[in-house]
Amino acid sequence: MLEPAGRNQDGIAAQPGEGWALHRMTPPSRLNGANGIRAGADGRLYVAQVAGSRVSAVNVDTGAVETISAASGSGGGIVGPDDLVFDEAGNLYCTEITEGRVSMMTPDGRYKVIHGDMPVANPITYHQGMLIAGELRMGGRIMELDRDGGAPRVICEGVPMANAFEVGPDGKLYFPAQGANEIWRVGLDGGEPEVVAKDLGVPDSVKFHPDGYIVSTQVYSGQVLKVDPRTGEKSVLADIGPGLDNVAFVNGRTFVSHINGSITEVVAPGQTKPLIEKGLQWPLGLAVGPNGHVFVADGGFTYLLNPGESLQLVGMLFTPGFPGWVRAAAACGTDEWVVTTANGDVARWNPATEQTEFLTRGHDLLMGIAVAPGGAVVVAERPTGRVLAVEDGKVTELARGLDQPMGVAVSGDGTVFVAESGAGRVVKLTGGRKETVLDGLVRPEGIAIAGGALYVADPGAGEVVVSDLSGGAREVAASGLPIGGPGGSRPVQLGGVGDMCGPMNTFVGIAVAPDGTVYLSADAEGSVLALRRL
Repeated sequence: MLEPAGRNQDGIAAQPGEGWALHRMTPPSRLNGANGIRAGADGRLYVAQVAGSRVSAVNVDTGAVETISAASGSGGGIVGPDDLVFDEAGNLYCTEITEGRVSMMTPDGRYKVIHGDMPVANPITYHQGMLIAGELRMGGRIMELDRDGGAPRVICEGVPMANAFEVGPDGKLYFPAQGANEIWRVGLDGGEPEVVAKDLGVPDSVKFHPDGYIVSTQVYSGQVLKVDPRTGEKSVLADIGPGLDNVAFVNGRTFVSHINGSITEVVAPGQTKPLIEKGLQWPLGLAVGPNGHVFVADGGFTYLLNPGESLQLVGMLFTPGFPGWVRAAAACGTDEWVVTTANGDVARWNPATEQTEFLTRGHDLLMGIAVAPGGAVVVAERPTGRVLAVEDGKVTELARGLDQPMGVAVSGDGTVFVAESGAGRVVKLTGGRKETVLDGLVRPEGIAIAGGALYVADPGAGEVVVSDLSGGAREVAASGLPIGGPGGSRPVQLGGVGDMCGPMNTFVGIAVAPDGTVYLSADAEGSVLALRRL
């Protein structure tokens, strides 16, 4: 039995099937990533989580986490919150980055959209009755919003990717201009922005410490900088690692968020301590290389997992040569991978050399990926119902009209197997026809083939199902698994982030190692699980 834990602590216990053992390879994550953070009137730290469409409150003394808002796959709630702020009445305002809008939640839980036309809505702040929000895109706008739904007032436009900002003691708005790698300021009545500091590590937040200096996180370098707003002089407060997102102050204490879900307190220059440990935001596709290394796709971050070791970061959105937001992967060599991305690309990627070769681009919501014995790469294109083969620069359609194809796998003789998520079955493609292998599933996603067996991750049922390649000898290897949404529902499916990333749809991956270990993406709790026969 695997007890619920982390962000899934209110779930049910997972049960291995007879003859199987189940355990975690990585600890569950307590947050669905960590983006904007803000001190609440109650002294807790409020955390916006894009990946989980969730807002949580964290006790900065005990680390206890409480969910404040969680959107569901059936609609409603705050979707993809990236940054947040409170007004004096306790209303919570969030930028919904994938929805291009700003929403409000009242203290009693009522929800409404304040402004619905803000592409890549990201930073937000509140100052003396003014609600100010901005766009994380080149040529973006910073605007004062009318909380009653009236027309906004543009404060500044043509901004190269504004991110988390704040009004300074001088009454001017200070913000990171990410595309320029600088910090700017502008008067609240508008005017020409001024450069405050330059030559940074790609700043993504600018907040004022109670003592009057700027604290700014750097998403690329991973540094937390102290900046003098008068001179632009800077020094390093902490070096936490690439992927930092935001900063907030609670009773004079400095806390920094990281996209991977960690919250770190900067106790003193060069001295930090964790409040919430890092974890996985999703996770998504898995693959096992010939050396047994497990590749873990986590959207904008990718990792290698070796048994007995912790996750090792091998690439992220700001890494040179990174192929993009990664959904699924398959091994095509030793520590070399083919991947599908949120931008609809299929790429061959070598993290060690930081080289990516795009095999085909611009497809519609690519999901699973597999490599055939002859080297062809097979992918599923979910909305179109197509399965495609990519080889020698050519794309061949293997099948069309499938019902939401998700996972793909190829047997030793080259037969292609596909999980038809919408139809609740796994089919194999033979001679241009599809033949049902396994039916009676709920919503199968990732599939894998190893040792003459077919392994299916079914988040709709919370199960891993195993059979032979003809669909016989069927058994449930584990049930009650923390995969998918509550009660078998689909998690909230997020759109894209401007030009940076396409739709961030979820995908429950499964992979089998040479020793027979079955690895599973436990997206409901943010961990990787392992199943083994006893």
